[in-house]
Amino acid sequence: MANNDDQFKKVVSHAKEYGYIFASSEIYDGLSAVYDYAQNGVELKKNIREYWWRSMVYMHQNIVGIDSAILMHPTTWKASGHVDAFNDPLIDNKDSKKRYRADVLIEDYAEKLNQKAQKEIEKAKGRFGDSFDEAQFVATNPRVVRYLEEQRTVLERMARSLEKEDLADVKALIEELGIADPETGSKNWTEVRQFNLMFGTKLGASAESAMDLYLRPETAQGIFVNFLNVQKSGRMKIPFGIAQTGKAFRNEIVARQFIFRMREFEQMEMQFFVRPGEELKWYEYWKETRLKWHLSLGMGEENYRFHDHEKLAHYANAAADIEFNFPFGFKELEGIHSRTDFDLKAHEKFSGKKLQFFDPELNESYVPYVVETSIGLDRMFLAVLSNSLQDETLEDGSVRTVLKLPAILAPVKAAVLPLVKKDGLPEIAQKIIDDLQWDYNVIYDEKDAVGRRYRRQDAAGTPFCITVDHQTIEDNTVTIRYRDTMEQERISIAAISEKMKETISFKHWLSE
Repeated sequence: MANNDDQFKKVVSHAKEYGYIFASSEIYDGLSAVYDYAQNGVELKKNIREYWWRSMVYMHQNIVGIDSAILMHPTTWKASGHVDAFNDPLIDNKDSKKRYRADVLIEDYAEKLNQKAQKEIEKAKGRFGDSFDEAQFVATNPRVVRYLEEQRTVLERMARSLEKEDLADVKALIEELGIADPETGSKNWTEVRQFNLMFGTKLGASAESAMDLYLRPETAQGIFVNFLNVQKSGRMKIPFGIAQTGKAFRNEIVARQFIFRMREFEQMEMQFFVRPGEELKWYEYWKETRLKWHLSLGMGEENYRFHDHEKLAHYANAAADIEFNFPFGFKELEGIHSRTDFDLKAHEKFSGKKLQFFDPELNESYVPYVVETSIGLDRMFLAVLSNSLQDETLEDGSVRTVLKLPAILAPVKAAVLPLVKKDGLPEIAQKIIDDLQWDYNVIYDEKDAVGRRYRRQDAAGTPFCITVDHQTIEDNTVTIRYRDTMEQERISIAAISEKMKETISFKHWLSE
């Protein structure tokens, strides 16, 4: 799967062809790294958001949601450190004139070392079969030890240099490792420079009196500045969480990989407020809980891994990413961070307002510590889409393209197909739709032979096809066909809704 360019190209073209994602303002040649969610895309995105929201807010009695504004008082971003320190280290290639994030170039190099080690492990697995002791092999095989040791050394050195803001050493590391421009192979690099990622805008009627504002680069600060409002109005006791989904904006210079890194994107974040000293216990709890949520979607345990941060942000005392195996390799999907009391203390200092909690059990006031879970909705969308798109060779040698989306997330839950456009079959199909659409997003499809319609719905990701035929007129039964197995079953019209519910209820997915 790693670096599978062909698979990635398929995902991008499939997303357009089946109404998932379009380039923004495409008739004007688009806008780099900005995308529109199309008719199926908007449904899939909404369903992912809802799956997250239900598990995060409805399934935890001590977590509530808010929706804070995109525009915030500019001092917010001074307090949070974004005005002074929200930078990316960038490097230009003098020959290709392309610009790259220096840390990403180094991380990609380190990931290749990891992939080489994994290849050796896979080969040995095949050789030794059941008697294979992976832990011992990883610890003793000279090649694997060398690859993994070099990977660790490279990442640790980069982390140290970025922490000290020693950009000269970051460039030196790129040169020592012989890292080339991925597109041209040139090693002719400029110095590494820092670039602030916030979009500026203005608020006010005239240019002279306008106030300089920023489009928010993250959603978390809207939660922190509302900490006390939520705590008091909701009579919340610590530990408690505040969840939020919404747009954030970053002037990414090196936006790439389709919707993986965009300039306008959506986050799903939850900040969990805890007693000082208990944050690492809750950090472990949220790592485990969030991984379980991902695994509940059935996209393969082998496609996830934890990556502990070598370089911690100045406010964190623990941080890990849940990485997913995208078509271009393992990359960050969600971050879990123990942010200490940095944010609330900073806003206390800059606002002059107390942001504390009186703990009746301890009979004292304190600034709570925070454990954050933060996932990119667009990245989650890409993970689901790329993992689900498959080409299957069938018994007769033909190939079907199928989008095996988790049924709970599928944009359209069922397509209702009259076998022919006459004999009263379309009317029965329409009646089924009228009944189902109260609970599900369902569509009517009558164009082409029924086999072609099945294929079309497979490629669009629809979990059920319900076919109305002449037998329906006699006994009120229909054929229900399942996307993943292509199996068909005869059931009564009255049983359709219950049959679908078995497969696509939140309880079925989240409680397993």
